[in-house]
Amino acid sequence: MRGVASVVMNRVNASAGEYARVSQGGSIRNILFQEGQFDCVRETLNGRYNAQNIYNINPTEVEYNIADWAIAGNKLSEAGTCLWYMNPYRPDCPRNIPI
Repeated sequence: MRGVASVVMNRVNASAGEYARVSQGGSIRNILFQEGQFDCVRETLNGRYNAQNIYNINPTEVEYNIADWAIAGNKLSEAGTCLWYMNPYRPDCPRNIPI
């Protein structure tokens, strides 16, 4: 979760490029709701209802703490300035990541 939060905040704080344009000066909401970026903000996936969207799941204290941690400017050092992440549990994730 901290890795995803780190990537989100890297996008929010991007100084140039697509994410700088989308964030419009630092909008977390704009980054999260950018079309096709995060499944958790979509009510449907592949034409089917997405029960695991932000409207149906109640965050726990852990999620709030991670959000506060990221908004405060913290990030995983391994994330560096990464703007993307890979979810190895997603069914369409490639077995090998091109370098």
